[in-house]
Amino acid sequence: MDLRLSIAQTNPVLGDISKNLEEHLRLARAAAADGADLVLFPELSLTGYFLRDQVFDLAMYLDAPELEPLLELSKAVSIVFGMAERHRDGRCFNSMVFLEDGKVLGVHRKVHLVSYGMFDESRDFAPGEEWNTIESRLGRFGLFLCEDLWHLDGQYVRILDRVDALLVASAGPGRGVGPQEGAQGFESLGTWRTLLSAAAMHSLSYVAWANRVGFEDGVAFSGGSALFGPDGRLRTTLDGLEEGELSVSLTSAELHRARQRTPLLRDGRPELVRRALGSAPPQATDGDSAAS
Repeated sequence: MDLRLSIAQTNPVLGDISKNLEEHLRLARAAAADGADLVLFPELSLTGYFLRDQVFDLAMYLDAPELEPLLELSKAVSIVFGMAERHRDGRCFNSMVFLEDGKVLGVHRKVHLVSYGMFDESRDFAPGEEWNTIESRLGRFGLFLCEDLWHLDGQYVRILDRVDALLVASAGPGRGVGPQEGAQGFESLGTWRTLLSAAAMHSLSYVAWANRVGFEDGVAFSGGSALFGPDGRLRTTLDGLEEGELSVSLTSAELHRARQRTPLLRDGRPELVRRALGSAPPQATDGDSAAS
């Protein structure tokens, strides 16, 4: 895996697929002209985030004619973007779509919907049901949508799949204003960086994060898009609350060095996890007694 990645930190217009699509095409063309092999956009980058009652109207099938320009452009540069996906059985998903060589190479449907605090995703979206690995001509990728990365199950499946990079798209709001030097002043960005760094160290892979900016429904999205190396160190980030792009290189040589220096993948014992899960009691809910 040796590639040039462009991380696009965008501010999608809520509900305006036409305008957002135009921006996707502009940024992807510019990235391709600059030598990028892959472009990563934030969560729900084609629609905006707080869709609520607009979900059913804005959700599209993967073969929708509106996506044809992106499919055509993916012959020049691979594209990962976010959309509200309509399924043939009537369900709608918060989806992350990987386009390459003029076709849909893979889709990740958000598994862990957020339904606490200011979020109510399960009201309008169905949860995804699998952790699939994207087999690209550029490498092996694990896709995560925001909350997905906060749960260890998806990370561990991708670790066992020996992915080269985790591609994380989010619409993360800025919360907890405080003295966070180099993190836009948001405590939440410091938390995200800790999480992304840990994911990189555990998986011994690159972790690329595209987080949106802008305002919707009184909520400020904090940006801070970044790349972490397989050693867990922050390689580069976008400071400030503006739109922008990061252009970064990912190399097989760095992956090999990290995995040779710290052979966590070699020394893992997944059979013990499988055995423990097979004998584990049903997962307790908040209302269950631990002793019951």
